Amino acid sequence: MKAAEVTIIGGGLAGSECALQLARRRRTVELIEMRPSSSTPAHRSGDLAELVCSNSLKSDNPETASGLLKRELRLLGCRLLEIAEEAKVPAGHALAVDREFFARSVTEIVDNEPLIRLDRSEQTDLELPPCSVIASGPLTSGSLSFALEEHFGNEHLFFYDAIAISVNAETIDSSRVFKASRYGKGGADYWNIALSGEEYNRLIDFLFSAPKSEKRGFEEQRYFEACLPVEVIAQRGPESLRYGALKPKGLVDPVTGLEPHAVIQLRQETLDGSMLGLVGFQTRLTRPAQRDLLGLIPGMKGAQILRYGSIHRNTFIDSPRLLDEKQMSRSRDGLFFSGQIVGVEGYMESIAHGLVTAMNIDRYLDGKDVFLLPEHTLTGALQAHLSSAHVPFQPMNVNYGLLPPIEGPKRSRKRLMTERSLQSLRDILSV
Repeated sequence: MKAAEVTIIGGGLAGSECALQLARRRRTVELIEMRPSSSTPAHRSGDLAELVCSNSLKSDNPETASGLLKRELRLLGCRLLEIAEEAKVPAGHALAVDREFFARSVTEIVDNEPLIRLDRSEQTDLELPPCSVIASGPLTSGSLSFALEEHFGNEHLFFYDAIAISVNAETIDSSRVFKASRYGKGGADYWNIALSGEEYNRLIDFLFSAPKSEKRGFEEQRYFEACLPVEVIAQRGPESLRYGALKPKGLVDPVTGLEPHAVIQLRQETLDGSMLGLVGFQTRLTRPAQRDLLGLIPGMKGAQILRYGSIHRNTFIDSPRLLDEKQMSRSRDGLFFSGQIVGVEGYMESIAHGLVTAMNIDRYLDGKDVFLLPEHTLTGALQAHLSSAHVPFQPMNVNYGLLPPIEGPKRSRKRLMTERSLQSLRDILSV
């Protein structure tokens, strides 16, 4: 293959989607990914698009923000969403995938795409070809982070993200769990462990006092609200987890016929069901403390931990000040940024941004103006968030609050927003 038209740094969700979208548009791409020779504190393999926090891509219900985003991306021809649906595992109304199967599938498809050259090396500087994309994600390497600091000055920001505990399904006492989804939505896809008031309080007391992993001296403790460590939530009040990940609403304990005091849910993470993730149990507890934590959960005393919870630094830049509307550096023409590093938060959001980045690069190479999706769509609203002044700027998941208000009965507004979004997207795609 001749010299690539576009160089992409980072083979995560955004980088992989961007590369595949550019290839679909007949652009030649060099995709540079440092793993497996250089890894991160969170990744386990060298596969592209590896999911590190959980295996859930969130709800596929059309009247949720996450479900609406997926419908928009289907209309836009999202490649990674197509792959995710082939890797789907049972998770109620959520789209959850077998992580290894999904990442392996993305890697194989990229490897087999003749317009993409995959380079397994670490990019340590910004000495890049004229049209390049930084999609290195929240776990950007130290050397590249330093290069970005030099490029942008002091405008580098960071927050912390946490990974939940995953266990071997065969090592759980099945007599203490029941399968169900809240309110019966999507089938009996979650494993549920009912907690009595005494068991719940014992768990909360432990989370208050359990030893945490030490952070390095230069790292300030700042967490993203959508992915708080379980012990941080517990410290906000003894009932906080009962109104969060451990809420019992919509579930009935088959032993008592009553709603439990609290419920711990486990979600299938592999196609064969061998690995289960504790929903909401992202943590920075030490590994011994994580084992002790499981010992307090009914049916989990002998559970084998396959993936320990952890905490890591997530890097992102102040996009509204440093990037233009298409997330190209204001300081260097042709240097684009995509995915979580620009301040989108979440798996599907990163994929969405990789897709729109590809659309804008295609236009840029043809000398055309930026392509902005309508702000009535969640994809367009996310683009607008990255270009709007925020003090301080923070990463954003998609949510209905990003969309312009709509008239109508309160109970119908989400449906009306969904219909408006999809129609406006169909209209612009038909032009």
